[in-house]
Amino acid sequence: MGATNVVGVATREPARLNEGWANLFRGVWAQLALGLPFLLSLAGVAGCTWISFRLGQGLASVGFLYLVFVVLAAVYGGFWQATLISVISVACLDYFFDEPILSFTVTRVSDWVELAAFEFTAVVISQLSNRVKLRATEAVEERRDAARLYQTARRILLLDCSGDLGNAVASLIRETFELQGVVLFDAVSGSLFKSGSPPPGIEERPREAYLVDSDAFEWGESTWLCVLRVGGRPMGALALSGTQMSRLTATALASLVAIALERASALEKQNRAEAAGQAEQLRTAVLDALAHKFKTPLTVIRTASSGLPAAGELSELQRELVTLIDQEASKLNDLASRLLGAPKLESTEFAPQPEPLLLSRLMKAAIQELEQQADRDRFQVSAPAQEPPVFADRELILTAVAQLIDNALKYSLPGSPIDVEFLIKETAVVLSVRSQGLVVSPADRERIFERFYRAPGAQGCAAGTGLGLSIVKTIAADHQGHVWADGEPDYGTRFSLSLPIVGASR
Repeated sequence: MGATNVVGVATREPARLNEGWANLFRGVWAQLALGLPFLLSLAGVAGCTWISFRLGQGLASVGFLYLVFVVLAAVYGGFWQATLISVISVACLDYFFDEPILSFTVTRVSDWVELAAFEFTAVVISQLSNRVKLRATEAVEERRDAARLYQTARRILLLDCSGDLGNAVASLIRETFELQGVVLFDAVSGSLFKSGSPPPGIEERPREAYLVDSDAFEWGESTWLCVLRVGGRPMGALALSGTQMSRLTATALASLVAIALERASALEKQNRAEAAGQAEQLRTAVLDALAHKFKTPLTVIRTASSGLPAAGELSELQRELVTLIDQEASKLNDLASRLLGAPKLESTEFAPQPEPLLLSRLMKAAIQELEQQADRDRFQVSAPAQEPPVFADRELILTAVAQLIDNALKYSLPGSPIDVEFLIKETAVVLSVRSQGLVVSPADRERIFERFYRAPGAQGCAAGTGLGLSIVKTIAADHQGHVWADGEPDYGTRFSLSLPIVGASR
């Protein structure tokens, strides 16, 4: 074991030594690379000076050659290297090519003009070179950011939207763009997701950016704050720390995150809708089966109760009991018929058979079908003298009107009057049934038309299934009509049914 350790140490020492020499070589080469343009330009000036002096070249031609080396030093080495080459070039011109030869006389105006010309060239060329290099660097960064955006978009589309999407997106962005930290604020859920180590105080900034709906760049923390928008609507914000990316890249990244969150929200809504639809189908199937099961025993009960008086003389109490059995069996039979009719109305194969009808006549006929005279007397009908006909299915509208009548009787004060009014609009006839008693709250005015929903106040007034008003809504929709409810404080509720007039555009 000891021998193995000695061999391992002996093997690692040369490797460390080689790595040290490699690092030293890279450092020296980097320093030489920085000064290489100056050295090459200096060598060029020296060579040009020696050759031109030996050939007896004039001041003008040699000055032009020197200017070439100043330009090369400015392009590849920058302003300061070009300045040094300019000073050396002016000195060589003065010493080797300007009278008196081989002597320095820098007091002449021409020397300063030459130096100024070289310096001006160095400044202009170095600035242009820096600008070109900056543009090239920006182009490289833009191409790199575009590639990263593409990679991010592809990976976001592959994420599992049913999992912890916020943390997954934040980690993906930080990893792809090599950021210090990412903070994601989802305004829909009110959740905050973080990845990495953003600077102190940055975690709450996305929430503030969302509230003011404004993008910003924090120079001190090198952090972008971008609002997540879908269709111009803000839905959150994103903080990107430790980056100098452009505004275009940051906003594009925010758009990708917004699309991912919107996609996850839409998928969640779709899953909920599918689950609700499956539950509704199951519930409808169960109720349909139960309604069919009820029909047979109810028929037997009604037949048997109807035959009891023929079996012999009945006492007064027995006749009352038989009458009560008939009435309750009739109600059960009506309820079973409604349960069977509700799925039929929502079937895509069902189609109404419309014909011109007077809505007021249907209303009066439905009132006359009530069993109790006291209930019929409660209705006060106000019908117009010139009522236009509506285009509707007789049986379906009778069912809807009967349901509105039954609803008014159940949830109004006993013995109170029920007002029925008909209003003629431009393209429709509106039937309103106004009763005194239960007031439907604004929060329940839409929900009471949902299947099986009953308002909290209605549950203590009368028994019900929550199917009646949903059937009325379905019938109205099948006729391109509408049904709605209005609560009147300290009085009661008004239900309105609107149906199109014959000949009106639908």
